[in-house]
Amino acid sequence: MLVERLESKGLGSLTEHKVVGLKKNSEGWTLKVQSEIGGTPSWVDASFVFVGAGGMSLNLLQASGIPEIRGYGGFPVSGVWLRCDNPEVVSLHKAKVYGKASVGAPPMSVPHLDNRVVDGETSLLFGPYAGFTPKFLKQGSWLDFFQSIRWHNIIPLLGVAIGNFSLVTYLVKEVLATRSQRLQALWDFYPTADPDDWYELTAGQRVQVIKPDPQKGGVLQFGTELVASADGSIAGLLGASPGASTAAPIMIDVLETCFPDKMGEWRSTLKKMVPSYGTALSENPEKAQKSLAATAAKLGLSV
Repeated sequence: MLVERLESKGLGSLTEHKVVGLKKNSEGWTLKVQSEIGGTPSWVDASFVFVGAGGMSLNLLQASGIPEIRGYGGFPVSGVWLRCDNPEVVSLHKAKVYGKASVGAPPMSVPHLDNRVVDGETSLLFGPYAGFTPKFLKQGSWLDFFQSIRWHNIIPLLGVAIGNFSLVTYLVKEVLATRSQRLQALWDFYPTADPDDWYELTAGQRVQVIKPDPQKGGVLQFGTELVASADGSIAGLLGASPGASTAAPIMIDVLETCFPDKMGEWRSTLKKMVPSYGTALSENPEKAQKSLAATAAKLGLSV
């Protein structure tokens, strides 16, 4: 719906296409775009480029050659879940319930039982269990990780491997875990779970950011990282997929970083969209409460 509205105002869009190359020009960037069904590549000129390509953002930013991406690396981790579609079991659970992460496990691995609706069908998911593949996208190439290794990110990669030995050990155990071991984690949550009701599902792929650090060589980031060129002509988002709580502030960061000369003109509109824009609500409890109450009122809720 958002894209359709923008198209009605003149936006052009391409689906089933991917950017396979980009190079700087005098006015911005020239992108090489390839249809996924084949044919001759086309070239698109853009004064500004935002790279929101999930796990492949790292490779595309590296291809751009901007110095700001030097030292960054990525470590791919897949998410494996146990899924139950039995209506009798699914109907018993209507919430998301969290447990505690294992010792040495990353925050993203906190086990939880979750109710999900896809295409009108309700299921239960339990997990996540970590898996490993060198692909940066679920349908990516087995060479993605290896193609991302550069001379300038070798030290950060090694620094993270050495400094996070417990995490590496955890990932190895997760990858080698048997079905019975995964079921045992489920039984800790749901002791009467019937194994026949649950099957494994690889839900997605994420690429954790490895960021250069002068003291440790490299550090592992569990959130998102915005990387932009000095001239503001290109920006990209690395790291875990942004949810509703982070997507809006990330895009505001993009505007402030890449279009500083436009912010004076755009500020009033941003204030209408985000009334608390420019205010640190964490430092002003009274304003935070008012903002929360105003939002709740719009949604017909009480605080």
